[in-house]
Amino acid sequence: MTDKETARAAVREFLDGPGDGTDRAQVWVRVDPTFLDDDCDAVVRPGLAGILLAKCGVDALDRITALLHRLEAERGVEPIPVVGLIEDAAAIVDLPTLARHPRLTTFAVGEVDLLGDLRMVRSAATASAVIGLRAQIVLHAAAAGLPAPVAPTSTDFRDLDSFARTTRELIDLGFRARTAIHPGQIPVIHDVLTPSDDDVAAARDVLDRFDAAHGGVTVDAGGRLIDAAVIRAARETLHRA
Repeated sequence: MTDKETARAAVREFLDGPGDGTDRAQVWVRVDPTFLDDDCDAVVRPGLAGILLAKCGVDALDRITALLHRLEAERGVEPIPVVGLIEDAAAIVDLPTLARHPRLTTFAVGEVDLLGDLRMVRSAATASAVIGLRAQIVLHAAAAGLPAPVAPTSTDFRDLDSFARTTRELIDLGFRARTAIHPGQIPVIHDVLTPSDDDVAAARDVLDRFDAAHGGVTVDAGGRLIDAAVIRAARETLHRA
């Protein structure tokens, strides 16, 4: 048995384990377009919450859509969300088309692969270019009405202070989740992405003031105008909390 076959068997056994998936954390599995038939056959079952499609492209999305339609019908499972990993130059160019694909839930970023495909070196000199790539992904997800994308991880899994700082920066850029490659990164992601008690209180205050104004002009606790964008941000904060 090859390593991939062993891995598929282990994932299949886990998904078929006790419980219906509602009593444990959501289980998302990364699948590879090169082995799409075998990967999907192994993981499409009731315990699966969603799929991360590596090397996401139009062809791969079309193929996985056909596969999932068949497997979902055969196995009696609900439609499975698909998050597309943006990992090469072709995917960046195709972002407008990918964002409007009916099977896509949102994007994630495989940044190490992406920068490698672009022949870019991560450095202080290229930092603005990397931010530009990230912003394109956020932009096209928002323009298509998709949920905010999943931010790239950091391979320097020992530097958790830096990981927390960059996670905050990625939230400011428009991401609302982040992948991890080490268990130690998970508490940092939860801590940084969860709004603080002060953030929640401020959001509730904004909504209370807006409701009390009955559609009229009002301001927040700092005297700033409460407009539609402020209301939307407050609601999103409470939703994340």
